[in-house]
Amino acid sequence: MLFVGLGNPEKRYEKTRHNIGFRVIDYILENSNPINLSKSSFFGELYKIGKDFYLKPTTYMNLSGKSVLAVKNFYKIDNSQIVVIHDDIDLPFSALRFKRGGGNGGHNGLKSIDSLIGKDYIRVRMGVGKPEHKSQVPNYVLSNFSEDEERVIPDWVEYTAKVLEKFETKSLEEIKSRYSLKEFKKE
Repeated sequence: MLFVGLGNPEKRYEKTRHNIGFRVIDYILENSNPINLSKSSFFGELYKIGKDFYLKPTTYMNLSGKSVLAVKNFYKIDNSQIVVIHDDIDLPFSALRFKRGGGNGGHNGLKSIDSLIGKDYIRVRMGVGKPEHKSQVPNYVLSNFSEDEERVIPDWVEYTAKVLEKFETKSLEEIKSRYSLKEFKKE
């Protein structure tokens, strides 16, 4: 499988809402022994753990599809084996949902991927909340999480990373019914 975390590559974006996908991939990489397969033609950082690939596009969010397409084509990965982890302003903070295909909700990273490989891949939707006005969305997704939110993120990211492991043995329907969250609560 190819797991793609969406985000922006510069340090100044590291803790922004838009980079929650990167944070999940980073957690997985830090807690395993990945093989670095990155090369310029992938337009991203690519790692392999076991038989799975983990990708952080370095194209910036709006061109994420360029990186996904390059890796998909090089390794001949079917869309059914692609899982994209991304921020979702239509879900409350710390919610977690899973789906295949569908609209992009105005998310530029998803728009880019959809335009280059189609929509029939799995999406891991991580809720980041929503600003009051639609005009605030660009600044909102590029802003850092609040201190209170930041306290929840390490455990929420860990939970999400552990759910990604389930894609090897469970169907999307099983994952949706067992691991979706309205809100992350530490046990």
